[in-house]
Amino acid sequence: MKNVVLKYGLIAGVLIAAMFSITLPLCMNGTIDFSNAEWLGYSSMVLAYLAVFVGIRTYRERHSGGTITFGRAFKVGILITLVCSLFYVVAWQIVFWGFIPDFGDRYAAFVIDKLRESGASATVIAAEQEKMAEFMRLYKNPLFNIGITFMEVFPVGLVVTLISAAILRKAGPTDSPATSVVAA
Repeated sequence: MKNVVLKYGLIAGVLIAAMFSITLPLCMNGTIDFSNAEWLGYSSMVLAYLAVFVGIRTYRERHSGGTITFGRAFKVGILITLVCSLFYVVAWQIVFWGFIPDFGDRYAAFVIDKLRESGASATVIAAEQEKMAEFMRLYKNPLFNIGITFMEVFPVGLVVTLISAAILRKAGPTDSPATSVVAA
């Protein structure tokens, strides 16, 4: 199981990291805005987490004799999700702290600009600025940053794992043909 989990977890992690490595610079230089980047980010997470489905199926077919319970499928899938999520967290920490420590400030400016464009009152804008400032204060704490980053990606993988385990569960044969003949 370990090889399947590591292989497909790393595949998913690399796919997500590659996508945010492409979209993040486009977002930071203004080519795409943060709203579109969020859609692209979560879409890429769902696509990357297809590795969970493939990993569970691979485990079922190659290591479990073509059968797998929901519980075992969930275990394989959640472990793949954890590997992927940890890969994503590490990649984000490198990018955030090493290359774009002002990401939060740029995002906060985007949110405030959107509020202004929508015609929000000065009171609403001031309240949002306070919330964003408090969040950024917390986000500069590496443990908080790691937790928030993990909670960005893990729930997507959890949902994909549940769906995949439900679809791929396959019970073994319960009756052989000889015992299923009904006596007349």
